[in-house]
Amino acid sequence: MTQPEALQDLLNAVALGELSPESALNKLKHFDFEPVAEFAKVDHHRSLRTGFPEAILGLGKTPEQIIQIILTMRQRHPVVMATRIEPAVYAQLQAEIPDLRYYKMARICAIHPPELEPQHLGTITLLSAGTADLPVAEEAAVTAELAGFQVRRLWDVGVAGIHRLLNNRQVIYDADVMIVVAGMEGALPSVVAGLADCPIIAVPTSIGYGASFNGLAPLLTMLNSCAAGVGVVNIDNGFGAAILAGQILRSAQKIRKA
Repeated sequence: MTQPEALQDLLNAVALGELSPESALNKLKHFDFEPVAEFAKVDHHRSLRTGFPEAILGLGKTPEQIIQIILTMRQRHPVVMATRIEPAVYAQLQAEIPDLRYYKMARICAIHPPELEPQHLGTITLLSAGTADLPVAEEAAVTAELAGFQVRRLWDVGVAGIHRLLNNRQVIYDADVMIVVAGMEGALPSVVAGLADCPIIAVPTSIGYGASFNGLAPLLTMLNSCAAGVGVVNIDNGFGAAILAGQILRSAQKIRKA
């Protein structure tokens, strides 16, 4: 049940006399955010404000903390996701939450309906420069799918073998918004932006060595792109790129309805 639906059910219950105003008030106290023990406050209203529910960043949290947050969130949200979850941590989570699914490459675990159907118009197209960039690219892809978007993947089409990209030009031409993930020198987003007529979200990865400086070199390359229409997110931030792409498509949908 989504937050708007939960609120509507609560108001209907009061109107029908099934719930007292005092009980409804007590429920509303935690409708915007809800404390979890003394270490977290779940933002239940984020989906109402931004269109996307809060996600759990697993990095730096104990398995016990993640479990408690997931159990709190699943009472209000049909999709609950946690990012940056390593396999050993997932094993501990799954022991307590049997229906928790794991996307190993993306390092995402989630609770969601059996079938994930796209809820929004448009397609988010994802490109990765190399196979080593796939964990970040898959984080973006899985996040977008869990957020209700249709996703198209095209992996390992970096500039070291530019013909691999050029042989898939139709994928670029068909895209509504693109997320381009690259490490090393990070040139791929500039090349793609010179061919595409849609927004490009560039994601630098920490993949590389020497003067790549753990992703700083591709970050600077993307920021200095000579091709127009390229926006850049932080190093390894596949999650943030997916949310930005989703906001672009949702904004376009609102404009169409206006």
